[in-house]
Amino acid sequence: MKFKIRHAIGIFIALFLVVFAVYVLLPTESRWFKPLLGVAFFVAISQFWFDVIQESKRNRELEEKFLEFVRSISDNVKSGIPIPKVISEIGNANYGALSPYVRKLMYQIEWGVPLREAFARFADETGNNLIKRSMAIVIEAEQSGGHIEKVLESVTASVLQIKKIKEERRTNIFSQIIQGYFIFIMFIAIMIVLQLFLLPQLVDISGSVLSGVSGGFTGGVSSTTIYPSAVDFNIIFIFLILIQGFFTGIMVGKFSEGNLKYGLKHSVILMLMGYLAFTVAAGF
Repeated sequence: MKFKIRHAIGIFIALFLVVFAVYVLLPTESRWFKPLLGVAFFVAISQFWFDVIQESKRNRELEEKFLEFVRSISDNVKSGIPIPKVISEIGNANYGALSPYVRKLMYQIEWGVPLREAFARFADETGNNLIKRSMAIVIEAEQSGGHIEKVLESVTASVLQIKKIKEERRTNIFSQIIQGYFIFIMFIAIMIVLQLFLLPQLVDISGSVLSGVSGGFTGGVSSTTIYPSAVDFNIIFIFLILIQGFFTGIMVGKFSEGNLKYGLKHSVILMLMGYLAFTVAAGF
């Protein structure tokens, strides 16, 4: 992930929102002060968040187009055409996100780069683990002088099988993703109910008890001095929501994508949703 101008713009806008909140909303004790801080945080990381989403889509497209690429090579090799010649013929075809890497592979082979080295560079530059593993098998087969067409068929079959497994996992896990979001929303609702309704009732009850006890010791004169609790439940509830949202998102990403990194996009959504809902509802 490279730092770009749009990342700097997002951070600058976030700083502007923070300054506005501190110098405009904080002196007036506006209830929108802390929600705006949450919005500023999201704006600051939004471009990095979009990068994670785009990287996920890119890897998915690379794997789909790589399957087409390997199939094309396998079909042509079966007819007796050498692999360098096949790559030169299909190098200009449209493979979506994989096209730049395929063209570079074609140019390297035309310039006389050994096939093994060109394949290794091709796999490394894509940055996709599935492509790296598949090309490593092809390179080993080419080095050992085996039947490259059979190896390509096996690679094609394995890539297709992996693709089916991932699609089935996404389909099967979708209901659990919805369930995870629903449980988190219920958790937020419970925190809001505790903060707005239950805790004030407990404070009133404890205040009445303390007044009654104090009145008993002062000859029937009720005392209005109530010692407030030193515990700030607002901060505790916010941290509970943020922690719950972070790990729920990580879990959802691991189940759906098989990678903890892609769970960060879910974590950001859940954390921002929980923070805004609680701060706006609590109004502190």
